Amino acid sequence: MAIISTSDFQKGIFINFRMTPHQIVDFTFVNPGKGSAFIRTKLKNLINGKVTEFTFKSGEKVEEILMEVHESQFLYRHDDNHIFMDIRDYDQFSVSKEALGDYTNYLKEGEIYQVIVKEGKGVTIRFPKKVRLKVVESQEAIAGDTVMGAKKTVTLETGVKVNVPLFIKPGDLVAIDPETGTYLERISS
Repeated sequence: MAIISTSDFQKGIFINFRMTPHQIVDFTFVNPGKGSAFIRTKLKNLINGKVTEFTFKSGEKVEEILMEVHESQFLYRHDDNHIFMDIRDYDQFSVSKEALGDYTNYLKEGEIYQVIVKEGKGVTIRFPKKVRLKVVESQEAIAGDTVMGAKKTVTLETGVKVNVPLFIKPGDLVAIDPETGTYLERISS
């Protein structure tokens, strides 16, 4: 564990904040006309998955937590836990539903994810910027419903429902942003 300054902040690093491991989700440097500069952050609690905002003074020192990252395959859900297997040594890690938050809606069995591990226990995962999922159920487009940007709701293979353009049909692969749950593009197979 190392002590770092707020000037060393980067998205994705882990810090010890209020005696709990947190990940920096976002940060902004603010230099007002009067007064001292500060850093406004969004921190994800790695225990319960909640994101909170906190403002640090510029130059303030915090403790960085070094975490291990394991390439792991998502195996299955068990109660409120998600089980992953390290693809190198076949160790299994359990990550709680709370730690993953809404990302649980986009986990696909058999896919490879980066599991963040602390002291041999799965803490959370690094989600990709977009996930590829198959459309399994779709509403039919209504004739004349072609207003600019018209959307319909579809169900993806993980069971989550998202809004997509009218031309998407069952069997199509789509890219979804797991952070916002929004449609990005149709993927040609």
